[in-house]
Amino acid sequence: MADYDVIVIGAGNAALAASVSAREAGAERVVALEKATRGSRGGNTFFSGGLLRFAFSDVEELLEIVPEARDVAGFMDGVEPYPKEAFLADFMRMTEGRTDPELADIVISNSFDVVRWLANHGIKMELALSLSGVKVGNVIKWPKGAIVRAEHEGIGLSAGWFRIAEEHGVEIRYESGATKLLQDGGGRVEGVVVKTPDGLSEITGAAVVLACGGFEANVAWRAQYLGRPWDHAKVRGTLHNQGDGLRMALAIGALPYGQWSGCHATPINAEAPAYGERKMTDKTNRLSYPYGVMINKLGLRFVDEGEDSQFYTYAKFGGIILHQPDSIAYQIFDSKVTHLLEPRYSTTDPVTADTLEDLVAKLDVARPTANETLAAYNAAAGHGDFDPGELDGLCTEGIEPPKSNWAQRLDTPPFVAYGVTGGITFSFGGLKVTERAEVVGTDWKPIPGLYTCGEMVGGLFHTNYPGGTGLVSGAVFGRIAGASAAGAH
Repeated sequence: MADYDVIVIGAGNAALAASVSAREAGAERVVALEKATRGSRGGNTFFSGGLLRFAFSDVEELLEIVPEARDVAGFMDGVEPYPKEAFLADFMRMTEGRTDPELADIVISNSFDVVRWLANHGIKMELALSLSGVKVGNVIKWPKGAIVRAEHEGIGLSAGWFRIAEEHGVEIRYESGATKLLQDGGGRVEGVVVKTPDGLSEITGAAVVLACGGFEANVAWRAQYLGRPWDHAKVRGTLHNQGDGLRMALAIGALPYGQWSGCHATPINAEAPAYGERKMTDKTNRLSYPYGVMINKLGLRFVDEGEDSQFYTYAKFGGIILHQPDSIAYQIFDSKVTHLLEPRYSTTDPVTADTLEDLVAKLDVARPTANETLAAYNAAAGHGDFDPGELDGLCTEGIEPPKSNWAQRLDTPPFVAYGVTGGITFSFGGLKVTERAEVVGTDWKPIPGLYTCGEMVGGLFHTNYPGGTGLVSGAVFGRIAGASAAGAH
């Protein structure tokens, strides 16, 4: 008899969703193996902003998740529905049409229900007011779909999941890193080799769910699959996501799938540590760049800062910043917009000055070029009316790159600048899975007894990413993987 009905590798959002789902589907003995200590548990989930992107037809559906929002002044008038068709359009636009349509449909079709599932289990939700809501007059305006997050962000989501897992009788083993998948003579996965402080041991199970993240913390794999300069990128989240699950699965013939040369990377504080710090979590993010301009050390602009709202550009802009000289850029704002900067900016002190020239003199940039760049931007900006709550069409004319929205002139002192770099969040490359979250082998057939979810699902994201989709995808496929694995015992 196997030691467990279901073994789950990992202890983040996707892993614990799988664990709880397996118990609810009838698996009596479920264990989650967490490589980290109890004090550093939770994977990347702990470091996330907790944002949950999901489809909904009207505001009344949204109020099922956050009922207290009805009493928030300006909320009811500022919410636009986010139907499945709009979510799919965002998915296709962000991934340049390369997302696996079947996987995207699974995420989108289950997105509302899975968030409601989380809420019904006691994970409290709140409006993402400090993250994405912008008050314009008496109305709070929102980027479509980016409205709700877990209360207390990733910290709250992680703590909630551990509480729920324990209430459902899931055993959680800490300092227990899986190193190898065990198979029987017919090729069925029947357990794992686990490394603990006491050494190596084998744990058997009727099914194994891999939910231990991508390879974003693995310097060698970043160099191999993402190329330079990703090997020296800062890691926003856990240092434990070394690609262990991917390595184990590939070793038994799992099929690599998706964009292995791509990742989610975010503009973060240039002075951020090499790996995520638990006391800071996601507070190193710097995502208010649409309201200002960004220049590199050569003194040049290099992106259209107002191409779209930050939740549709931040996951690719981090990588673009990383490819600038010394992987550094500066976000520059004037006092007309500093009240719009998200609260996370308050975790560092900006460089300040009363003129743009004095500000540039304090930055590590090519000063003559930077002054010319900012003067050219100001001369080209201001064509339209400013509305921070939507794509306002306030654009530049006659410069490259353009700024398509929110292109106000930098003309009101004091001026501020924040140094930023690109911080990697998670890798896009993963494994091929079925609609039941079964891992597919290189023979294009499911590997019996093996399932996966979370960052390890390949094929969803390419090039870019709609903000808030990762946690929802993790919960959706975690719920599916757990139920499927429970059916295997």
